[in-house]
Amino acid sequence: MYKLRIATYKEYLLLKRDLGGLLVLFLMPLILLITVTLIQNSSFVNVDNVKIPILLIDNDADELSESIITNLKDTKTFEIYSEIDGIPIDEDQANKLVLQGKYQLAIIIPKNLTTNLKVKVSQNVDEILSEIGMEEESIKVKTKIETQQVKLYFDPTSHISFKNNIKNAIDKMVSKIESQSIYKAFQKELEIEGELFNNSSFISFLEVNTYQKGNEIKPNSVQHNVPAWALFAIFFIVIPLSINIVNEKNQGTFIRLKTSPISYATTLGSKILVYLAVCMIQFFLMLLVGFYLFPYIGLPELIINGSYILLFIVALFCGLAAIGFGILLGTLSNTAEQSAPMGATSVVVLAAIGGVWIPVFMMPEYVQFIAKASPMNWGLNAFYDVIIRNGSLLDISMEIFLLGLFFIVFLFSSIYYDKVKNNV
Repeated sequence: MYKLRIATYKEYLLLKRDLGGLLVLFLMPLILLITVTLIQNSSFVNVDNVKIPILLIDNDADELSESIITNLKDTKTFEIYSEIDGIPIDEDQANKLVLQGKYQLAIIIPKNLTTNLKVKVSQNVDEILSEIGMEEESIKVKTKIETQQVKLYFDPTSHISFKNNIKNAIDKMVSKIESQSIYKAFQKELEIEGELFNNSSFISFLEVNTYQKGNEIKPNSVQHNVPAWALFAIFFIVIPLSINIVNEKNQGTFIRLKTSPISYATTLGSKILVYLAVCMIQFFLMLLVGFYLFPYIGLPELIINGSYILLFIVALFCGLAAIGFGILLGTLSNTAEQSAPMGATSVVVLAAIGGVWIPVFMMPEYVQFIAKASPMNWGLNAFYDVIIRNGSLLDISMEIFLLGLFFIVFLFSSIYYDKVKNNV
């Protein structure tokens, strides 16, 4: 125990020498957490004061176009412009302005859209009534109505989800107006006074938050980002740890440790203790930011639905997994130039496929399969189980087991590789 304490103190002194590096190790993840959470918070709440500027050219100027404009305004999402400096814009100008990125979208409503819709609906109603014998066969020549197109010019940088949402919203508006036109056409043909048909929507959607033990669970951006970026920060310990091991080999310190009356297990144990303490400090700093700083900058406060003890256990095993990875990387690398970029790249890749940046369910199937082998995915799921789902020890037992197994396999692989290399 005395030897372990002395070896641990040695590791502490090595870390203490580079206070700038240690400070960066703590501050950079915090800055990343705050920045990302501020940016992503708008996707979890409604921000009424943020409006997207769009252009709209109304060549119809009738009932249908007025309804589209009214519905767009009612969403409180768009700031609609039809003129620039008091001068109406045309389609070519709209195209150029959107291409330049000054507007996210331009909507071009075609001429006679309302008129052609009414003619089309009227013809369809006449045919239906004729088929059921309520109206004599008409000898009128039917007007051929071409399909009408509402043109949408999108900024080339617009995300595909934004495009799909706009198209679905406009399609829903037009479909509703078409349905109302059909009802009115039937009412007119049947010569019925007053409101015969109820045009209100029969089916509506109600979002219900899941609940557990009587408590409704309403996740926010903070509950998603704190565990995700805390996990990212914990795994970034791989870089200084691997560099530390490489430097010991290159500077001859490792040889002196080998010849001293201290076992290799004691040397590794001291590294595990010191760097695990660093991981836990990183984690607690993230929690403090979520508890105390976020409410002061307009973000939701971090709320832990589950047990703090389980949260500590998950963080502990995530730290062990990261340290096991760092030890193996340092053992395999011969220079700091090898270990540093390899460690940074591997952590970023593990975070990407583990769901830290993009939810796993949004990834292709083969990537989802690969994600199941990422320790960051195990840790993230365990954090979510505790923080959001109020999970029990049984709920996170599989993730804890996998993280522990990851640590043991990588640690013993490092010991085995070092033994084989020294024997050779």
